[in-house]
Amino acid sequence: MGLMQPATEVMRDLVSFHNNGLLVMCVVITLFVLALMVYIFIRFNAKVNPTPSKTTHNTLLEVVWTVLPILILIVIAVPSFKLLYKQDVVPEADLTVKAIGNQWYWSYEYPDYEDVSFDAVMLTEADKAPGGDYEDRAGTPRLLESDTHIVVPVNKTVRLQTTATDVIHAWTVPAFGIKVDAVPGRLNETWFKVEKEGIYYGQCSELCGIRHGFMPIVVEVVSQEAFDAWVKNPTETAAKAVESNIQVADATQAQ
Repeated sequence: MGLMQPATEVMRDLVSFHNNGLLVMCVVITLFVLALMVYIFIRFNAKVNPTPSKTTHNTLLEVVWTVLPILILIVIAVPSFKLLYKQDVVPEADLTVKAIGNQWYWSYEYPDYEDVSFDAVMLTEADKAPGGDYEDRAGTPRLLESDTHIVVPVNKTVRLQTTATDVIHAWTVPAFGIKVDAVPGRLNETWFKVEKEGIYYGQCSELCGIRHGFMPIVVEVVSQEAFDAWVKNPTETAAKAVESNIQVADATQAQ
């Protein structure tokens, strides 16, 4: 229980499948097995049943305990395959983002826009301290803030491509229901469509070396207008890019 609040339709389906399907099924199976064990302890202990049965086979019982698990797996498999298909088949995308794993930071490219590429390196507590380079980021989650953010527009389908330059990494954002490996020499892809503006955090989820725990992912989901402003200055956060464009526009009007 207590999975991360979903921000995409895929994650919402995953949470629903877990909470309303798998979890219920696991509880029922656990209670059933517990009830059988309690019955056996009471009915067949040495005091109550001093002469044990010599039975070695029971055809009906053996068929049931073979067929029943198969049926349970089939019930689980049908919605699982639907979710896997939904995650794997990328719909027509409005935007493509390429994530490149390095030891130990992420690089990003936006193939739809010329010259939009940057690295995203984790911020330390010193960076966020008063007087640090990014003191305006103080209060952000520890080990999850980076110096630059991926910025995407809200309610737009984003194709995410992943690869790596050295070892296997994994691009993971729990709120999106995404975990895809970044493999050297291979291009994997998935997609997401975030339904609410905000900042979403993730991390590399593949054991990629000594600084594996220091490869955060920060996705800033903004309006289309804010995204268009950010594209002109991708080294800033979206909010700063919008503010900068407003200042430039005001200065132009004043002239």
